[in-house]
Amino acid sequence: MLKHISQWFENQFEDHKQAEPAHTVELATAVLLYEIMRADEKFEESERVAYESILTTKFSLSAEELQVLMEMTKQKADYAADFQQFTRILNEQCASHEKHAILDSLWQLAYADKNIDAHEEHLIRRIADLLHIPHSQYIQSKLRTIEK
Repeated sequence: MLKHISQWFENQFEDHKQAEPAHTVELATAVLLYEIMRADEKFEESERVAYESILTTKFSLSAEELQVLMEMTKQKADYAADFQQFTRILNEQCASHEKHAILDSLWQLAYADKNIDAHEEHLIRRIADLLHIPHSQYIQSKLRTIEK
């Protein structure tokens, strides 16, 4: 079953127009979330739980699909040179409100341990810039998360 799910994800990530595989919105979002989780070099249990919850809820994934996506995410994140390859996919395939929802998810994950590390904040700022989200909306998203 896991092999079938893994194959399904691989098929979803293939871009028949290019020689190299493309990223889907799910994988791009998962990689950005993963980067936030490891930005402060501490993998808190509260962040891991929030990470899995965000992915499961946002993309309606089964437990098996979540495991495959998380494995692929770690692999892609470990070999990624920059975030632009992921934010480009989101810019191409997501509407403005969807990109704002991703930004909200990044803040939720960063604040899952009730602390926003300076590295996490800096990384979210860089991602927001790459997603063409204005600074005022970046701040509003942060404040909404903290006030919850």
